[in-house]
Amino acid sequence: MTDGTHVPAPTADDADRARSDPWALHHLVGALDYAREREYRGWDLYDGESSRLLRAIPVDNKWVNLVFQQTVRRSPVNVRPLLGVEPRRNFMGVALFTIANLRAYELTGRDRFREDARELAEWLVENRSTGYGGFCGGHKHPLQGLSKRTLPNDPGIVGTTYAVKALLAAGEYVDPSYRDVAVTAADFVFDDLDYSSHPDGARIKYKPIDTGDHYTLNANALGARLLTNLYDVTGEDRLEDGARNVLDYVAAQQTDEGGWMYRDPPETSHLSMDNFHNGFVVESLLRYQEICGTERYADTLADALPFYRGLFTDEGAPRFDEANEYPRDVHSSAQGAVVFSMLGDEEFARRIIGWAVTNLSNRKGAFYHEKRRFYTKRTTLMRWCQAWMAHGISRYLTPALE
Repeated sequence: MTDGTHVPAPTADDADRARSDPWALHHLVGALDYAREREYRGWDLYDGESSRLLRAIPVDNKWVNLVFQQTVRRSPVNVRPLLGVEPRRNFMGVALFTIANLRAYELTGRDRFREDARELAEWLVENRSTGYGGFCGGHKHPLQGLSKRTLPNDPGIVGTTYAVKALLAAGEYVDPSYRDVAVTAADFVFDDLDYSSHPDGARIKYKPIDTGDHYTLNANALGARLLTNLYDVTGEDRLEDGARNVLDYVAAQQTDEGGWMYRDPPETSHLSMDNFHNGFVVESLLRYQEICGTERYADTLADALPFYRGLFTDEGAPRFDEANEYPRDVHSSAQGAVVFSMLGDEEFARRIIGWAVTNLSNRKGAFYHEKRRFYTKRTTLMRWCQAWMAHGISRYLTPALE
């Protein structure tokens, strides 16, 4: 794609905001520098099947795949180098880095951030999943589950949502043709994810390969967020209707405590009301109300916000879920910074970032995975740690750039 649009220069307000919190800007630039030095390639949470040692085994066995995958996932130290796990770019990670670089450009005016965003946005387009009705993508490594295996071309709604957000931002700041690509993602949601009516509204699958025996609630919320973002730029009624119907379904699944279980029905997952997945739901509800100018989910949010706030300590440390303090995951810190920034609670968003910098980073740009009760997993995962923290800090610094 070629550059064909005027690029808005950073405003005086943007510069003032950056100067008002140079500490946060320093950590944003550090996180992006770490990733840039590595060409935005790195390890991921479930990338054990990228092991050269595993690929050398002359059989393809589900249980062997799971052993490698869970070993790298659960080991208290990073064993990926020993197993020859290949650092790669991750689709969602690249999307988050695109957004964070554009925000850094808005804050600083440095062309290198915009140029990195351009290259990353182009990578998203070139590495999208093929064979589907619209723009979409997923992890670029295989992922073995107990019931099925996800292959590199298999897309999902979560990664696609953030890639659409990235392309819409790139369409504004780099090249308008990226917006045209992003808009096609609506067909992926409606057609490939089996958008279908439900007594409470409508629902979608997480991935096209899902069987429909369960639905992931935060993934449905993010799918609605994708449609909301596209409605914001196109004004198409079917996009607002689709987002509203899916969020009606999600809102109806809210528990008495105010949060959401991971899946419907709940017993199909070992997860309960964990931190960052609930953050996804809250973010999606807030975004819909902002764009559509409605208080439709005011009562839902009135119950959700105290519950979500309770997933953090007063010091800004994230709890894992409603029942467990540990592990304290960097992803939850990043998502907390996003949500509380959206709520206008910048003081608490900064406190969350501060806790992560103090407890889950080397304070030189690298962020770590999680803090357990008696030790810290000091593995830097490119998507899970770097991309998410860059996204969270950049959202805190640029409230006007969604």
